[in-house]
Amino acid sequence: MRSIFVGIVLGSFLVLTSSWNVVSMAGQTARLSLPKADRVIVLKSERRLILMKGDHVLKIYPVALGRYPKGHKQFQGDVKTPEGEYLLDFKLKNSQFYRAIRVSYPNSQDIARARAMGKDPGDKIMIHGLPNRMSASRVGHPSLDWTQGCIAVNNQQMDEIWKMVDAGTPIEIHP
Repeated sequence: MRSIFVGIVLGSFLVLTSSWNVVSMAGQTARLSLPKADRVIVLKSERRLILMKGDHVLKIYPVALGRYPKGHKQFQGDVKTPEGEYLLDFKLKNSQFYRAIRVSYPNSQDIARARAMGKDPGDKIMIHGLPNRMSASRVGHPSLDWTQGCIAVNNQQMDEIWKMVDAGTPIEIHP
């Protein structure tokens, strides 16, 4: 029985460590190469962004959302974060925020819904870091929803996400 338990623990350890490349640096420290996520999930009600690889959770981050986070984004200026399935379609190294990855909002349904209301659906929905030259405490991050509809993390977290998420990665945004 003990050998089965040891086998399970050892197998789990090998699976976990095989996804991380450990490189020895002169015997002093180790540098970890972060695994690539193949899907991003945002749970708005829990204020969490989850990086996934297959069925495995790679990382979970607390987020701030649009000032009025309940419900799906309807049009430009409603200060809501969209809900649904999109792509993270390109990265912006230089923006008014510390790095940004664009969410492919609006899709065709979003455009049709906004037009039916006589409105512009808006765009420029991003996962991004903090505003340039502002601290987390100044914007109330992460305890306040302070964005115009984007998904915000702190700058250190944005550095990790930047390394782990490639352009073209799907994102699911849930209520």
